[in-house]
Amino acid sequence: MTVRSTCAHRGGWAARTRGEARCRDCGTVRFSEYGALRPPGLPHAATPPRRTAIAADRAAAQQMSRFPRRRAWWG
Repeated sequence: MTVRSTCAHRGGWAARTRGEARCRDCGTVRFSEYGALRPPGLPHAATPPRRTAIAADRAAAQQMSRFPRRRAWWG
């Protein structure tokens, strides 16, 4: 079978293996069951120490307190 780029795949799909099908007319392979490719052994997400997270929250709150407060348009 040769792969054609103008095939509308009207001949249907023939299942070859789990998650893989081939067009009966042109031979195009379609994959329907696959997961994200992720190699085994990757480290877990790193989380900052608690005191660093608290310090970041405080710094953000201080920065926000420096912005001028605006009145609501109805007030």
